Formats: sequence, C-alpha cells, structure tokens
Amino acid sequence: MKFNWIYESSEKQQVKTFLRSKGISRGLLAKIKFQGGKIEVNQREENAVYYLKDMDRVEITIPDEKGYETTVPIDIPIEIIYEDAHYLVVNKPYGVASIPSKIHPKNTMANRVKGYYVRENYIDQVIHIVTRLDRDTTGLMLFAKHGYAHAMLDKALKLKQLHKKYIALVTGDLDNNLHGMIDAPIGMPQDSIVRRIVDPKGKSALTEYWVRERFANTTLVSIQLHTGRTHQIRVHFSHIGYPLMGDDLYGGEKNEWIKRQALHCCELDFIHPFTQEKIILKSNYPEDISEWLKYNIK
Repeated sequence: MKFNWIYESSEKQQVKTFLRSKGISRGLLAKIKFQGGKIEVNQREENAVYYLKDMDRVEITIPDEKGYETTVPIDIPIEIIYEDAHYLVVNKPYGVASIPSKIHPKNTMANRVKGYYVRENYIDQVIHIVTRLDRDTTGLMLFAKHGYAHAMLDKALKLKQLHKKYIALVTGDLDNNLHGMIDAPIGMPQDSIVRRIVDPKGKSALTEYWVRERFANTTLVSIQLHTGRTHQIRVHFSHIGYPLMGDDLYGGEKNEWIKRQALHCCELDFIHPFTQEKIILKSNYPEDISEWLKYNIK
C-alpha cells in the first residue's frame, strides 16, 4: 500500500521526522525498512535520514501484513455499515465478544471479520480493532484494515476526535434534568477481575447524557463518552442509582424483552485521516430494545 505527500518548507527536515508528523510510528518505519517496504523521494529510493527540501515528493510503500496473525477465521456473516480501503464498520449483535479470550476463544467479532477478509481474498488480513464493545452491548464497531490506518485513528481517539454515542434504557425515573454529566473515577475492586467500581483512586471517567424519553420506572437516555474506561456507562449509571435495564452485574434487572444490559452504540463519527471527510455512521436500535419500546410507548 502506497501513500505520498509533498514536503512544503524552506527548512530541511529528515524523512523520518516528516513521516512521524504524518503518523508513521517508529515501529511502522522499521517494518518499511526491514520487511520489504520502501521510501522514495522524487521517485528515487532514499533512507529515513535523508534531508527533505521544499516541494520534495515523498512516497512510502508499506509492506503487506502477514506472518504473525493468529486470529482464526469464522465463516459467519457480518452486517457491514461502512467500508473503504482503510476502515470497516460493522454492527455487532449481543452475545458476541469483541476479541478472543480463554472464555470466548473463537466466535468473536474479530473471528467473524477475519472470516470476511478471507472470503473476500484481502491481501492484508490482520485484525485491527479501533473501538470494541462489551460482549452483550450491541452496535457499531470500528476496524482498521492496516496498521497505519489503526495508528491514525488511535491518535484521533487520544485527541478526542473520534466520538461514539450510545442509547440505553436505565432503571428508574432519572431526575428532572434533561442533560447531565457523571464525573466519577473508575477502578477495579479487589474481589473481582470482571466488575469495575467508582473509586477515588481510579482513573478519571466522564459520561455525558441526555434524557430522551421517560416511561414507568424506566428512562431512555442517549450517552456520549468523554473517556473510555471498561464498563464505564454501566458503572456510572449504577453509581448514581439508575442501573441499566438487564445489567445484573451492576444491579439492573432482566425482563421478558431485555436479557442483557440495554446498551447500544448507535452513532460513530470521525474525520477520515486519509480523505479528511467527516464520517457519520448510525445504527438502528437492536430488536430487543425496539420491542421493549414498541410495547411501552403508548
């Protein structure tokens, strides 16, 4: 895969410094150097310490990713919301983990996406998950198709330029405020490696929410995360006394419609690193939440 830029500056700069400014990490630069990639300046191969001058054309060839990918492909269809040469966004159903683990070694979204890459005969089949979801949370998941694309969106995440929005059904009649912020640090309790708790010594966590609709002892909220802690939404709403419907790990109760935490990643937006286009993607409510709303909206 090739990428190119024009260097525009009267001051000379080494190629490696310029490429770092374009999001090329030291690790990726090493792969280019040692695994069959190439750096060219004005169509002539150069090394990373070459000094650029004004209007030089820089092109890199990133080698194909292969040889270390261990994700087992699973031939199960995926619902694709968006795809281009660099990114893939899929709609994750509930009950499917994002990545393999000892508990869920194969049938995960990573395995299903790998199966899709194999079916489509993609050259690069390494799995790069940019945003993941809990096993029983539904909605939009973002995959990068190569390491450089992954690095660029990781940078966007750190700069808070990639946004995920959720909807949730929370137990109870959320207070009269139509809009609120939950600012409470999250840590891990000593008695569990699964649960998380609000802990003054934990990592900072900030959740913003808007009340969408009220029902009898239930509130539909939309949520914007400003940090990305494990179980953040679930922990925060449980902490303020309104656990997610169905979330028995944090005090929510299941019912005939909702058998898991009623949480859905419904929107994803980011500036595409390679086209500079504003990408806004949306996902409809999953069947269980839709059925609950249909039954309860009078």
